[in-house]
Amino acid sequence: MAKADIKMPDEFLEKLSRLTKDEDGMAERVLKAGADVVEARVRSNLTGVIGRGTKEESRSTGELLSSLGTTTVKLDRDGNHNVKVGFAEPRRDGGSNAKIANILEYGIHGQPPKPFLKPAKSASRSACIEAMKRALEEEVGK
Repeated sequence: MAKADIKMPDEFLEKLSRLTKDEDGMAERVLKAGADVVEARVRSNLTGVIGRGTKEESRSTGELLSSLGTTTVKLDRDGNHNVKVGFAEPRRDGGSNAKIANILEYGIHGQPPKPFLKPAKSASRSACIEAMKRALEEEVGK
């Protein structure tokens, strides 16, 4: 039986070992970079639809926009890292920000839909991926 020894360059092995030491921290920073892009797009779209195209004066309090944010990166039971962009709950009046966002996105009787989430998802997809790639390359280069 033949035997072969392969020697990896020391510099490569050092970088590889550094990656595995801070794997969770690196994943968090990469996901955060992508979430920042998505949150900015959602915030921009939401600002564009609030109070626009209404027959009556807007009753916006700014609470929906101020509740928009990104969660911390969490591990699920399968070991996957997750981050979410969404609205904090509840509102000061006890209502639901998710309900208000849903009404804006899909409309209700007498109020036409003003989509802001779905367009943000579509428009930020490639920019989010690119931001995460850049962040990963930066982490690997450290």
